[in-house]
Amino acid sequence: MTDIETLRAELDGQSPRAILKEALARYDNIAISFSGAEDVVLIEMAHKLTDNLQVFTLDTGRLHPETYEFIERVRKHYGIEIEVLFPDAVEVQDMVNRKGLFSFYEDGHSECCGIRKVNPLRKKLATVDAWITGQRRDQSPGTRNDVPVVQVDPAFSSDNKTLVKFNPLANWSSKEVWDYIRMSEAPYNTLHEKGFVSIGCQPCTRPVLPGQHEREGRWWWEEATHKECGLHAGNLIGKSG
Repeated sequence: MTDIETLRAELDGQSPRAILKEALARYDNIAISFSGAEDVVLIEMAHKLTDNLQVFTLDTGRLHPETYEFIERVRKHYGIEIEVLFPDAVEVQDMVNRKGLFSFYEDGHSECCGIRKVNPLRKKLATVDAWITGQRRDQSPGTRNDVPVVQVDPAFSSDNKTLVKFNPLANWSSKEVWDYIRMSEAPYNTLHEKGFVSIGCQPCTRPVLPGQHEREGRWWWEEATHKECGLHAGNLIGKSG
């Protein structure tokens, strides 16, 4: 069993590429979670480090058309397979039939995100030993300030299995991400050209104004310090208010 605290101390000041290289060297069965600009940076770096690149994405059924086009561009650009995960159709159908298509505006996004994102993610993560995300500490004012470069995943580990989570971009800013995308000419979601910064499902995402924080475009009708969909619910553990 890897001593995660020791590994974190070793990697904390390292570059994202060095963190990725260490993650891929330690774990054969490791996958990158892909949805946005940060994740493309990780794919751009990782595809040069391994021939065994495992990438997955979540199709909630509510994504923007531009996001579907983006996923396909990334697949073709890097010549990689992207495993697309779907929610359970019966669960979605039951929720929509009971509560309508936009219940999250009235009672919060947690149930919808749980069915469309968290449940399929949980099934996927049960099949790997570690995963890699594009989380950055400055992404969210209340939930990601303390994101470590490597951790035991508090949300998806179980009594039977310890899941390790790498966040190679934890120390990077949005500017560093976009400088890298421009330098490497990596694909990006064209919604970024229309004022969208943090992009999720179409009904729950809107552009932000100059000076607004990037997460203000997500679930804008809810409390700002609790804007996690459940994929990184461990960030809320120990938070209050």
